[in-house]
Amino acid sequence: MKELAATVSSKGQVVIPAEVRKHLGIERGDKVVFVLAEGGRVELTVTKYPTVASLRGAAGKLAKPLAWKEMRQIAREDQLKGTGRSE
Repeated sequence: MKELAATVSSKGQVVIPAEVRKHLGIERGDKVVFVLAEGGRVELTVTKYPTVASLRGAAGKLAKPLAWKEMRQIAREDQLKGTGRSE
């Protein structure tokens, strides 16, 4: 295991060391994700989908196209399930 140090600026910014950027394939404009793991560990990863356009096809295909009203209803039902409330 190798440790690489970086300094936090007064604005809370950190420069990712070049060796880490190379290891993760991080390039200018890429998005990174900080994952808060067990035991106080923080993992740094490169986001799989850096833009909305890159999500195209990620969820598969629908058997049939849905109307906007149907999609909104499904989203509303999912939201209510997540909060434990019902309509």
